[in-house]
Amino acid sequence: MKIKFLLLGTSLSLIPQTIYAAECAVTDCSLLGYTDSACPGSGLKCPFGEGWYCGGGAAEDCIKLGYDKTCTGAGESGSGETCNGKYQSCTCDSSYKYTCSGTGYSGGSGTACGGKYTACTCASGYEWKDGSCQKQVLNGAVGDLYYCNGTVVGVKASGMNFYVAMKDLANMNWSNANSSCRYYSFCGVSGTLPTSEQLVTIYNHKSSINSLLSSNGGTKMTEGRYWSSTNYGDNNYYAVDMPSGSVHRLPDANRYNGYNVRPVLTSW
Repeated sequence: MKIKFLLLGTSLSLIPQTIYAAECAVTDCSLLGYTDSACPGSGLKCPFGEGWYCGGGAAEDCIKLGYDKTCTGAGESGSGETCNGKYQSCTCDSSYKYTCSGTGYSGGSGTACGGKYTACTCASGYEWKDGSCQKQVLNGAVGDLYYCNGTVVGVKASGMNFYVAMKDLANMNWSNANSSCRYYSFCGVSGTLPTSEQLVTIYNHKSSINSLLSSNGGTKMTEGRYWSSTNYGDNNYYAVDMPSGSVHRLPDANRYNGYNVRPVLTSW
């Protein structure tokens, strides 16, 4: 009887310790270090869930199987399961969707993710708008060119302070030339008949001006005589020969017909 009581007492004394140990056991796999989702080749599986611990030589096995990406770059996140904390492939944030190549593009803006960018940089004459590099619709003076809704309507050589229209008007007498130039519009800004000094300047820069005119859809200066707005008395005006730059006094200018007329823009 004494022996049975002793054994019973011993058994009862162990029950609280067993209950206490069960209450303190950690069953969270991630807290126990089982942080991988798979360990191809080797590794330890968490006894309480689906986590794995890919320690020791498993890292080399993971790399052999293509698990070699950390996916910590700009816009990146891991795709699929991990092995030794690495992925076989990465995915990019949905904002990285532009390849930034083709006409009007000069490259990507910022850091790429999977060869794509969140925005692009555009070539000269283009602007980033609505998710693409679009041709700029220019208006007004831009360097040696004067634009109207993206089309060049006037040119000037370096150092000049006025723009030359893209083509001659019809040949006419001085009075009609003067009024026609005042009605000529450089995108809403009125032109003028050039002064004799301006015509001489055009002659001195003729090569550059003709090159700009030809490359932007205009016609070269005619190798003939042009009316100027400069007078030396009532109805007496100067004209300038474009082949030589010579200035001529023409009395009673309205008697003359057939001279060339090219509007200029002197203020904008």
